[in-house]
Amino acid sequence: WIDPSTPHCGPPSPAGSPASRGCSTRERGPGVRIVAGHLRGRRFAAPAGRDTRPTSDRVREAVFAIIGPVDGLDVLDVFGGSGALALEALSRGAASATVVERAPRAVACIRANATSLGVADRLRVVARDWRPALAAERAAGRWYGVCLVDPPYNLLSRILGDLGPALAAVTEPGGTVVIEHAAREPLPDVPGLDGARTDRTYGDTAVCVIRLMGPA
Repeated sequence: WIDPSTPHCGPPSPAGSPASRGCSTRERGPGVRIVAGHLRGRRFAAPAGRDTRPTSDRVREAVFAIIGPVDGLDVLDVFGGSGALALEALSRGAASATVVERAPRAVACIRANATSLGVADRLRVVARDWRPALAAERAAGRWYGVCLVDPPYNLLSRILGDLGPALAAVTEPGGTVVIEHAAREPLPDVPGLDGARTDRTYGDTAVCVIRLMGPA
């Protein structure tokens, strides 16, 4: 996730460089790392500035261990930020990834990352707020086997009542929804998402993994 209201300041960057596209590795050393799969060890940029919170290597590794294989699945990444979760899924064999992110700087960074990693043909960016984006996905009849959601922690409690049903409308029966949240704020039951739930905490970060009920 990225706060779109925060401007990026600093000297201009050469045209075509990651920084000129709104990406920066400067503030996080060598950048964010792919944990596993055919892109394992490859690094990519996060949106410039200090308002992004890419999911850490440790948390991504744990999340995908809980989810299990994603080979051949279509994956949805909501509040995409750098696209870290989507890129990790593609590295692990997902058929496609759709990333929902409204901030222009982050959108440019996600597209640049997909190109640099050679997965641009399997990654689609929806540059809209999550509500109209998920409504449009539902209207288009798109379904996802895995939905990965990493909203701003201070926003989650206010949107959870609408977010759950919106995710349920685009998640395949038997699919998996992952919601990242602050460990200090336990996540209540998520409206609309009925299924087996697993909660894990990793330092200041917690994840809720809900495996939806399959078809009757």
